[in-house]
Amino acid sequence: MICIFIAPSQGSTTPQGILLADIREKMLLMLVTLFCAPVTKACLQCDSTITRMHEDFILSAPSVNDQIELQTICDYAYVTYKETSQAQKGVIDSTTLYRARTEYQSEFNRFLTADHTGSLAFDTIQIMEKGRTILEKHLDTFIPNGLCPNMCGLLHRRVMNCISCQYEMYTCPSPTGQQDCGVFPVEAEEGGQAVLNCFHPWHRLVLENPEYYYSWAPGKPGARELDESDFAALVVTYDSFAVLNQLHLDEQGTYRCSLQDQNGTLFYRVTFLLTVAPLPHQTHQTPVTLPLLPPGDDDPPLQPTEELLVALIAMVTALTLTASVGLTVALGMMKNRQQAASKAGRRKNAQNTV
Repeated sequence: MICIFIAPSQGSTTPQGILLADIREKMLLMLVTLFCAPVTKACLQCDSTITRMHEDFILSAPSVNDQIELQTICDYAYVTYKETSQAQKGVIDSTTLYRARTEYQSEFNRFLTADHTGSLAFDTIQIMEKGRTILEKHLDTFIPNGLCPNMCGLLHRRVMNCISCQYEMYTCPSPTGQQDCGVFPVEAEEGGQAVLNCFHPWHRLVLENPEYYYSWAPGKPGARELDESDFAALVVTYDSFAVLNQLHLDEQGTYRCSLQDQNGTLFYRVTFLLTVAPLPHQTHQTPVTLPLLPPGDDDPPLQPTEELLVALIAMVTALTLTASVGLTVALGMMKNRQQAASKAGRRKNAQNTV
């Protein structure tokens, strides 16, 4: 372990020079912490992009003395980042770290392209302080609102330790002190549909790949006290809702949805009291009575009888035979006339020849 001690230099009498000298004096009080102990990384420096960005900036200084001075400023900024992180539970999630990193990186890129007419060290102190305020702003939003979003139920989630820069499990106990998070009535009609949904957005943050366990106890909901032995398992799934279709009256009862991991750890549970209403009975309509026919009109309309059909068929057959015979006779007469005309023509031709 190497300990480096830097003597204070003569500062300028300008306001920037006085401020820079004051900051250097504060740095001297922390030199033992900075250079005689392993340097720890805070949340913002857990991102390798930020680390490389700082290293490239320091190495771009024109002289070795400037590089040493910029490194001292950067190390002091790391200490302030660490203090800011520890004041906010010392953890951060990947989304918040990404937001803080991208915002600070954008500010730092503008700093690199700006014209530094004054002291480079003073401008560096300002941009490093801006990084601390950016980190503090995002932590102020994440810690109270995003770290433990579970209003009821147990949450085991993954966060980054701002000191070790390692991901670890963070436990958010149930604010209510229990994992049972409510009883909800559900009403449906016989033959209809019921949807049991127990999803909350924070369920996505739970580690160990949990699943939803659905179970039910038949009977009228709330009619008696139930224990675990009364519930029968229905399904285990990654889906946060169950759909019951074509409901029957005997399917009403007490349904439970539990979010658990494979080790049986219970994170969240809700109860649904499903009531199935029977369909209304269909009323029988009185048949309409038609008015009576006048006297003398009691006979039904004329319907064709079997005898009438036989007579009709016989008449059609007779007409068909008569037409066939007539057609045959007419054809025979036409043939005889043609033969007679042919013989007369032959005789006339013979006489003319003689």
